[in-house]
Amino acid sequence: MTAYEALLCEIRPEVIETGKQYDYVVARLAVLVRNGVRRTSSETRLMRLLAVLVEDYDRRHALPPGESSPYERLKYLLERTGRTPADLLGVFGQRSHVNEALNGKRPISAEQARKLAAMFSVKPGVFI
Repeated sequence: MTAYEALLCEIRPEVIETGKQYDYVVARLAVLVRNGVRRTSSETRLMRLLAVLVEDYDRRHALPPGESSPYERLKYLLERTGRTPADLLGVFGQRSHVNEALNGKRPISAEQARKLAAMFSVKPGVFI
């Protein structure tokens, strides 16, 4: 087994869904980048693939500019992750509460912020 095949088996490239996966892939990507000219063509291909996976995760978990309000951040994350308002029923309990939160008419409580943070893999402070 070549070094590339061993690394490929170790990493098993797949869509990154969690912060733990993200950290692991970023660390492996950093090793490949540091190898520079010593990288094989296979390792370069793997490096490019990992970079695409990291970019995809970053795009899905990026936040709007810092001056945005909590409800704008929630709408942004909802849109970026492909979730729907119905996915927020477990957090807010009622459709009317979901709609009010998405329109900035209902503040997001600390408990709701914790649930949203877990759902979107961000810190609760994003929603407060």
